Amino acid sequence: MGRPVLSHFLTLSHSYPHFTPSLRRGHFPVKYMKTTGLLLSPSRRPIRFRCFCSVSVSEPLVPQSPPTTVKKRIVSGVQPTGSIHLGNYLGAIKNWISLQNSYDTLFFIVDLHAITLPYDAQQLSKATRDTAAIYLACGVDTSKASVFVQSHVRAHVELMWLLSSATPIGWLNRMIQFKEKSRKAGDENVAVALLTYPVLMASDILLYQSDFVPVGEDQKQHLELTRELAERVNFLYGGRKWKKLGGRGGTIFKVPEPLIPPTGARVMSLTDGLSKMSKSAPSDQSRINLLDSKDIIANKIKRCKTDSFIGLEFDNPERPESNNLLSIYQLMSGKTKEEVAQECENMNWGTFKILLTDALIDHLQPIQVRYEEIMSDSAYLDRVLAEGATKAADIADATLNNVYQAMGFLRR
Repeated sequence: MGRPVLSHFLTLSHSYPHFTPSLRRGHFPVKYMKTTGLLLSPSRRPIRFRCFCSVSVSEPLVPQSPPTTVKKRIVSGVQPTGSIHLGNYLGAIKNWISLQNSYDTLFFIVDLHAITLPYDAQQLSKATRDTAAIYLACGVDTSKASVFVQSHVRAHVELMWLLSSATPIGWLNRMIQFKEKSRKAGDENVAVALLTYPVLMASDILLYQSDFVPVGEDQKQHLELTRELAERVNFLYGGRKWKKLGGRGGTIFKVPEPLIPPTGARVMSLTDGLSKMSKSAPSDQSRINLLDSKDIIANKIKRCKTDSFIGLEFDNPERPESNNLLSIYQLMSGKTKEEVAQECENMNWGTFKILLTDALIDHLQPIQVRYEEIMSDSAYLDRVLAEGATKAADIADATLNNVYQAMGFLRR
């Protein structure tokens, strides 16, 4: 519960990330086998469902805007379950601020995904508004980006159903997150939505003819499914088949490419440097929530897990907590990795924890102040979400109408 959707990407670097697309259409020649829908290599051997994502450490972090008046499009969102924490912020929301300056961006609150596991229905609406307010408080600019609630654009659910008819069940059975969560919960407690939510995720992306999607380690497989599904639908219903039904022909969906961070993958837990910071972790002590008070932040850092080594250092596999906490300090302070390494190499944990606490409080306080201002003006927040949904629906409805036409439906 509470997993970030589409946007769990993170770089532990001092600057705003520049992501480079690593999957290129045409990178390898493939075609569909009509009987099974599997991709074929030039040797006609089936290419099984797998991720071709790669990480580059030598290229800049945000793809440079192409020399054209039409901006490339990026979509991303976070679930309104649990509290938005430092991992969500550094891994997704903070990076949106840079992306919105160069790209056509749509950032939505992913409330439909929030019900795939047991949830508190009384809290969903409030959590959705809270999440939207946090987006804005963190710096998402509505003059540059559309901010909306997923369920306010009904095309998401409609397209999911259409895509479901073209999605082989075997593809969904292989999804790692479904295997893990269903094994823990047991068959009697697992809803069908937990199996099919990757199809909804594909709908979220393909509706907007997205060029790029920010992804992290735990979302690569979902994006690859989206890409495979786009190619499959294009093959089954696009091209001349669509044109014969009165459509424009060609591809129905743009096949999106990933934006993958060149270094670092995620912010880790305060109680276990080998585990991701997560909303669903049982202990709130494991994470710094964006709205935590000064006293709570100080208490969590004071009690966070460390080690018995002398001094602090990055990139020592035997010291995951040291690497994680130094990386968080680097991002909160705005210093370079080299500056932090030199500053803290001979520091004891007690001194460093005070330094880290101060950096966290200083960085998060302006966000918390702005959040309170936004939440006190409900009319403003409602207006932002309504305008964002209208803009998103215009794009989504055009795509959905094309899909209905290409699939042969009689339209009103």
